[in-house]
Amino acid sequence: MSIDPVTLALVQNRLDHISRQMGFVMTRTARSPIFNQSHDFSCFIADAAGTLISQADGIPIHTGGGGFTVRALIEAFEGRIRPDDVFLSNDPYVAGGNHLPDWVISRPVFVEGELAAWACNRAHQSDIGGGAAGTYNPEATEIFHEGLRLPPLRLIEKGETRDDLWALLLLNSRTPELMDGDLRAMIGSTRIGAERIEELLRDLGRAEGAGYFDALLDYADMRFREACAEIPHGRYEAEEITDNDCFEKRDIHIRVRIDRTADGLTVDFTGTDPQMKGFKNSSIANTYSAVYMALSSFFDPDLPRNEGAFRSVKIVAPLGTVVNPRPPAPMTMCTVFVAHEIVHAIWKALGDAVPSRACAGWGKTIHNITSGRAPGSTEPFVMYNWAANAAGGAVRGRDGFNQIGLLIALGGLHLPNAETYERIYPVRILQQEFRTDGGGAGEFRGGTGVDYRVETLTAATYSFRGEGIGQVSGFGIKGGGGGLTGSMTLHPAGDEDFEAPQYGVRHFPPALLEAHSPGGGGYGDPRKRSVEAVLRDVMDGVVSPEAAERAYGVAIAPDGRSVDVRRTTELRGAA
Repeated sequence: MSIDPVTLALVQNRLDHISRQMGFVMTRTARSPIFNQSHDFSCFIADAAGTLISQADGIPIHTGGGGFTVRALIEAFEGRIRPDDVFLSNDPYVAGGNHLPDWVISRPVFVEGELAAWACNRAHQSDIGGGAAGTYNPEATEIFHEGLRLPPLRLIEKGETRDDLWALLLLNSRTPELMDGDLRAMIGSTRIGAERIEELLRDLGRAEGAGYFDALLDYADMRFREACAEIPHGRYEAEEITDNDCFEKRDIHIRVRIDRTADGLTVDFTGTDPQMKGFKNSSIANTYSAVYMALSSFFDPDLPRNEGAFRSVKIVAPLGTVVNPRPPAPMTMCTVFVAHEIVHAIWKALGDAVPSRACAGWGKTIHNITSGRAPGSTEPFVMYNWAANAAGGAVRGRDGFNQIGLLIALGGLHLPNAETYERIYPVRILQQEFRTDGGGAGEFRGGTGVDYRVETLTAATYSFRGEGIGQVSGFGIKGGGGGLTGSMTLHPAGDEDFEAPQYGVRHFPPALLEAHSPGGGGYGDPRKRSVEAVLRDVMDGVVSPEAAERAYGVAIAPDGRSVDVRRTTELRGAA
């Protein structure tokens, strides 16, 4: 069939808008703050074969591997998928999941009696059981310690909800009322998505619509190959480490070798360390998603966001390593770490290939999960301390983002509203402000982290999960400095201060949690940063007058609002 380029663009834009509409429904109807406040979900659309053709502006680590989930479902229910069915899955080993807390609702779209597409929503549940509230169990040594495992399941059959299965799901959550509302929101979002996709395909005609879906993938393939033309043919290698296995301090290496050939890119993790004891092993879907995210974020931001873009990418992830573990390795933390390290390693390698696009390191996350029961309540609460998030690294021409959050979300995970948290949880948030001197110095400054203090008004359990504490994670490049490391300290009422471990579970009486999140790395020589930018940073409180003089060679006048020009000239001339 003949493909009209204007119609092709309209089809892609309409699909992308449908993905966003699904997200609007989710945000407005979900019960959990993790969704209606922080937006820890992502909606996407796949074709009839399970190939991802559209994704909303959600969490990149969610969607890159979305096709794995749909294809596992299609295989499990081959010949038994019907209109008005809705499916649910999460398992990383048998259902194409990335980690257990991310549940995927998948709804088939039928047109003229034929399966034509899928509307999907992947959303991080507040709690699905396991050994720690919030389902991040730092003490897990196998996946059975991490929560409910779901193979591809038919949750709704011919329009009728399977009440027995629904009851089983809620029974395994510490927050069943939240889960009940959240699942209904997920299902509702995919219903809206499926209706809109069906309308599109009826407008185009089913066969012609399928042809345009294929053309979208072909176009993305062409665009990515053009982007790769920037990379000189050759081999580029790099590595990144995580400095613990959740139980002891030891460096675990993620090694990557990227070969650029006439056929495309090979991303090879041969040489990466064996799978670890703790829960940071990366499922194969998560590894693919991290690779796709690293590649797409390195190149043109307008590249099409579908699986066609990566047809020319071959990924080698040796079985039994931290990027492709054998069962029953635990992996709940993998969507943050080691996904962060995978992205960093690829950015480092590509930065050697195309220096103009190099990116400094992003700070790693240190926040924890607090759980317990509010005074006078029998209902448990599970609170994610998202507000203690880290900062982004700088690139040529732009400073890093202050407290942007998880690298794997690229800004898609929203910071919660402090007043809302204080209303629904037994906490008082005392401080949430940018760290002074947290970002790495550079011609383009690294983003700064945050100083965060929250008082929990009842006895609670703290599930710690943090990186970038003992080691700089926001590395600088091209002469830029590294961002500050992070820390977590608990100040229990009537007890000694407790320096929080990177990973672990502890119970405390009412306590004050103090966290200082890592900063991003700087880009370029700090002495080349414009004097005006340094002054603005000082006035904003993200750079101190002392650091302005020491790192940037800019002397601030006593009024704190102007530059001592003579002293600055001396400092920069001396350099």
